Amino acid sequence: MRVLGIDPGTAILGYGLVEGGRGTASRLIECGVVRTTARTPLAARLHLIHGELSTLIARLNPDVLAVEGIFYGKNVRTTITLGHTRGVILLAGEAAGLSIAEYSPAVVKRTVVGRGAAAKAQVGYMVAQLLRLRAAPRPADAADAVALALTHLLKSGVPTRAGLR
Repeated sequence: MRVLGIDPGTAILGYGLVEGGRGTASRLIECGVVRTTARTPLAARLHLIHGELSTLIARLNPDVLAVEGIFYGKNVRTTITLGHTRGVILLAGEAAGLSIAEYSPAVVKRTVVGRGAAAKAQVGYMVAQLLRLRAAPRPADAADAVALALTHLLKSGVPTRAGLR
């Protein structure tokens, strides 16, 4: 199974493709970020994100799109803007015919690190451990996206290189 994890963001959107299956260890295929500039109007940023994500989906050929679920932050404007970004992500996944799974940040942290209040550095460290990487993916948005993909695989019962389920 190929899972494309997406850490939504309007300025920096993280992505990570992890492949795993029963009887085989999970492995990182690719990860990175899509960046937009703050001076660009929101509609243009969302269009760019949709185009980049659609291109990634076509090139990486995932089976599942794992997206961070919506959460309420202290800044309502940021929460609404993030909701717009998530909508574009969900649209790209649906248009490509992908199965879509959503996980809250706490579930991702609990699944990958073992506790729902883990710090970003702990998530990156555990992603590296689970996939036997020399270092955590950079930037942290990419590591968070890989953690989302790993969460889906682990919830599906697919083993990691470290043997965790």
